Amino acid sequence: QVQLVESGGGSVQAGGSLKLSCAASGYFYSSSCMGWFRQAPGKEREGVAAIYRSTGSTYYVHSVVGRFTISRDNAESTLYLQMNSLKPEDTAMYYCATILKDNGRCWAISMADFPYWGQGTQVTVSS
Repeated sequence: QVQLVESGGGSVQAGGSLKLSCAASGYFYSSSCMGWFRQAPGKEREGVAAIYRSTGSTYYVHSVVGRFTISRDNAESTLYLQMNSLKPEDTAMYYCATILKDNGRCWAISMADFPYWGQGTQVTVSS
């Protein structure tokens, strides 16, 4: 059974930092790609960052490059998203998701490729 549980969201002022965590079930070692997505009110869900298990390669949407860092801890079966220099436009519900079987598209950070999702954690950045 695939289970993902996010935590670490909250409210912060612009310029601040937050670190999101995603605790994964026992399948963690089989996941080929894990990612973070976000959805702001009235907007579509967008891919933010992803990490490819076999190479450790990371991928980011342009708007977060240099500010966000995705990482995974295999020992703790946890995915992280370190978010620095936060902006009001980063306000959204953040979700972690995973692909088990490698489809070669981790780099795309596309919703359609990720079948397993967590319930989300809210991030609010005030100006």
